[in-house]
Amino acid sequence: MSKSSKKGATLGQGGELHQQTVNTEETLTTQQGVPVADDQNSLRAGPRGPTLLEDQVMREKIFHFDHERIPERVVHARGYGAHGYFETYESLTDLTCADIFQRKGEKTPVFVRFSTVAGNKGSADLPRDVRGFAVKFYTKEGNWDLVGNNIPVFFIQDAIKFPDLVHAAKQEPDRGFPQAQTAHDNFWDFISLTPESMNMIMWTMSDRAIPRSFRFMEGFGVHTFRFVNGGGKSTFVKFHWKPKQGLQSVVWNEALKINGADPDFHRRDLWDAITMGDYPEWELGLQIFDETFAEKFDFDVLDATKIIPEEEIPVKVVGRLVLDRVVDNFFAETEQVAFCTQNIVPGIDHSDDPLLQGRNFSYLDTQLKRLGSPNFTHIPVNAPKCPMHHFQQDGHMAIHNPKGRANYEPNSWGKEGGPRENPAKGFVSYGASVNGPKTRVRSETFADHYSQARQFYISQTPIEQKHIGDALMFELSKVEREEIRERVVSHLLNIDDELAKRVARGLGLDKLPKPADAAKPTQKNLPASDKLSIIKNGPKNFKGRKIGILMTDGAAADIFSEMEKVAKSEGALIEVVAPQIGGVKNSKGKKISAGQKIDGGPSVLYDAVVILTSKEGAENLAGFPPAKDFVSDAFAHCKFIGFVKDAKMLLEAAGIAEKVDEGCVLIEDKKSANNFIKRCREVRFWEREKNFS
Repeated sequence: MSKSSKKGATLGQGGELHQQTVNTEETLTTQQGVPVADDQNSLRAGPRGPTLLEDQVMREKIFHFDHERIPERVVHARGYGAHGYFETYESLTDLTCADIFQRKGEKTPVFVRFSTVAGNKGSADLPRDVRGFAVKFYTKEGNWDLVGNNIPVFFIQDAIKFPDLVHAAKQEPDRGFPQAQTAHDNFWDFISLTPESMNMIMWTMSDRAIPRSFRFMEGFGVHTFRFVNGGGKSTFVKFHWKPKQGLQSVVWNEALKINGADPDFHRRDLWDAITMGDYPEWELGLQIFDETFAEKFDFDVLDATKIIPEEEIPVKVVGRLVLDRVVDNFFAETEQVAFCTQNIVPGIDHSDDPLLQGRNFSYLDTQLKRLGSPNFTHIPVNAPKCPMHHFQQDGHMAIHNPKGRANYEPNSWGKEGGPRENPAKGFVSYGASVNGPKTRVRSETFADHYSQARQFYISQTPIEQKHIGDALMFELSKVEREEIRERVVSHLLNIDDELAKRVARGLGLDKLPKPADAAKPTQKNLPASDKLSIIKNGPKNFKGRKIGILMTDGAAADIFSEMEKVAKSEGALIEVVAPQIGGVKNSKGKKISAGQKIDGGPSVLYDAVVILTSKEGAENLAGFPPAKDFVSDAFAHCKFIGFVKDAKMLLEAAGIAEKVDEGCVLIEDKKSANNFIKRCREVRFWEREKNFS
């Protein structure tokens, strides 16, 4: 048997080589619309080597055949999606032949789905959790799914541990709780026995895990991928989504109250922004590097628990993502959209990252279980927008079956025989060399579990470091077994001594445990990276944020008018909160509509607040607990507070009259209203938190 083949040749049934002579105008594609270069041979590690798990063409073909008769479906996790487009800033033909990156200014349709990870479909929007950030590009050469998170690293290095991670994070099986929380024994038991998770723990205990909005969080492809250009040259690439309106999160106490006041807070925020025409935008950035950098980098680029700091490989911005259309039906689109990491297009390829390789295996089976049929690509939200030709047939809810006699290839039915493979246009995997014994072993280059966790921690501002320590103490305080708490502290000692000691004190440990055994010692010389801090990468304006204006009858008409003007000029929104949903009459007798009733519109729903009352109105609100909470919570959450002189009694009742600081702005005229908006650009007055006990 021949051990090699020529480009454009196919293997016959007896193993002989022959050229296809049948002419056809249709190119064979996958169900995702990606052109197929070779439909005769599976992807192997060498001509006589084992078939590779990442062969998405073979897996899709066999997967569909295996499930032609047996449907099944379950519901997916909580998520929210929207339509939009991706606009390419410049041609990247030197890096990739991916059609989406060939033409400057081209717009490609996309569907984006954000999600929480641990919670069930009915859970709230703001648990402490990773957020999914999945983008489906409907390119001219098939669907490309960039299935990432709002955190650039992950808990584990090998996909074989994913079932264990998820089992540990979900509800404990004997009692069915806690829901959408990791503050329990099972999760921290697993983490304390899995040192590779410590970098991700620093991220998830930070404010990254409680974002203010989908619109104000970053997204990452997590893994290292490959670009392949028209000449077959490969370059490594990592994908970043940068929100154009800057980063912003909430504080933990605020998240708890938001979940009670509006469990759909993130969903409502995205819906409102798009329907009002304030379209969310992100820029796509690339970290591009070669084998030489990969070899000299301190960590393995195939290790999903590590990042490449932007100071070492700057992010090159190459396009923008705009979400400009909400779905017509939540179930048909958001719930039925199916993302698969294996969905790549010519010019983009996978790396040997073991977590990515396992995800490529898992996603198809997940989608079958969730959507009940191998024909999930027939659902409009999943269907490519480019031509799709293949011989896959039948199965539950088949809509597009092959036409004519032929449902196989090769066949000799001529033009009527259907599509054929296209070596010139089709997807070809990058021919990376593979050499080594088949074995179950973790590379030694994956063994440093603490250095980047330390780097992330020292890159945070003091307030952000405090929040990480507070989160660890809160989560671990819910853990019943003391030895689990001690094991976690033993890992923290390999990250930062002061953090470990603070958490130990907060947990009431009698003595510090010994530092956990480390496969590699912590590198304490890694420099801080400003790009890892939310506060250092916050917005430069208040655009897209919302101000809650607490009003009563008799409130100053001129001040309200000024607040409307300055908010509009900034691109911010205002919402009136009033004693009655019917609204109030201002000092000129004009009716002002209310968006919320005071006990249904707490200050946690707003980025900043203004107390705009008459003297009598303030006196009436001073005895009303929800009004006092509105003010005291805004103060406790370090929000900027604008107020008029007549609001003094309410400030006194809320206990902040004697604590007024630079984050509290007296609004008397146009100048002070403008000053308030300028202060709001900082999002929070963090200096206030330093005074809290």
